[in-house]
Amino acid sequence: MSPTDSSNGTEEEGATETDGFHWQPVPGNSSMDLLRPGFHSDFTKHLGVQITLIMAYSLIILLGLLGNSLVIYMIIRYKNMRTVTNFFIANLALADLLVDTLCLPFTLVYTLLDEWKFGAVLCHSVPYAQALSVHVSILTMAVIALERYRCIIYPLGQRLSWHTSFLIMALTWATSAVLAAPLAIFREYRQEEIPSIDLRIAVCSEKWPHGSGRDGVIYSLAMLLLQFILPLAVISYAYVCIWLKLKHHVSPASRSESMLRRRRTTKMLALVVVVFATCWLPFHLFQLASDLDLVLRFKEYKLLYTLFHIVAMCSTFANPVLYGWMNKNYRNGFLMVFRCEDKPDAFHPEGSFRTRSLRRLTLSGRLGGRTPTPV
Repeated sequence: MSPTDSSNGTEEEGATETDGFHWQPVPGNSSMDLLRPGFHSDFTKHLGVQITLIMAYSLIILLGLLGNSLVIYMIIRYKNMRTVTNFFIANLALADLLVDTLCLPFTLVYTLLDEWKFGAVLCHSVPYAQALSVHVSILTMAVIALERYRCIIYPLGQRLSWHTSFLIMALTWATSAVLAAPLAIFREYRQEEIPSIDLRIAVCSEKWPHGSGRDGVIYSLAMLLLQFILPLAVISYAYVCIWLKLKHHVSPASRSESMLRRRRTTKMLALVVVVFATCWLPFHLFQLASDLDLVLRFKEYKLLYTLFHIVAMCSTFANPVLYGWMNKNYRNGFLMVFRCEDKPDAFHPEGSFRTRSLRRLTLSGRLGGRTPTPV
């Protein structure tokens, strides 16, 4: 989404939104009610800044497409990779691919041009698709954390079937579709006149039922809760419990090897939480401040929004690294793709070593030390 709707002289009555997040209209009944900074104070109009933004968005798109496509390819290509957890990771990769293709290009164009160039139909459908993909991405991260929690904390519990995992993914998409619906329904595409400079531009903005910013603030608060606070709480709780479980787990491996595995696991779990919070917290706080009309009058407003948006979108290529590259199976698969090799035996069977070892130890203890028969 772009924080402004015009490219010269004024800020529009309804600010735009093109990446699945809510934006509050600027108070006032006329586009002339609130003057925008001119060219010299709109930093996004400077050539150097525009080149930097193009390079940043292009790099995020490239890395996101490459990383997430590789994750999906690995799961489709190799049968041993088709596990319940990996299906969730593939769902996350698919959502991030949609973010890269539906959010970033439109946001970049709108930021540079300050005008909606894509027509009335896309004015409603693009923000909806963008919000849908972002919701699916974040909800899937919470689902992955809960699945890892269940497998490690309760290693003898009933494992999820493929059908159950696909049902959970379907519910994730359905829930996201409902949460994103307001961004498709409460929108307006119009031609905005700016008489002072004899300019007519196309605007795609939110239009809430009561014509005030109150509904927008409520929606932003709800999104802050559902897109950030609750997912972060779920992910943090699950991974803290996993870390405590592994901390007190006695591994059959040597002490040095066990400490090394524990250190790697702790690092991965901590990175998931830190990256999620770092990417999304600044954007959500800035979004809420915008809805409360606390930052709209800053001359650096548009540039700040764009920078926070770039940071948030970095999660689309960070996820394949955290959920893929830091996993030995995915890492081996990525290297095979780059080397044009095909070694299906390089992948471990279903479940991580840590989960399998916990399951074996628990079963062995219950069976009086006898090795359990493979299922």
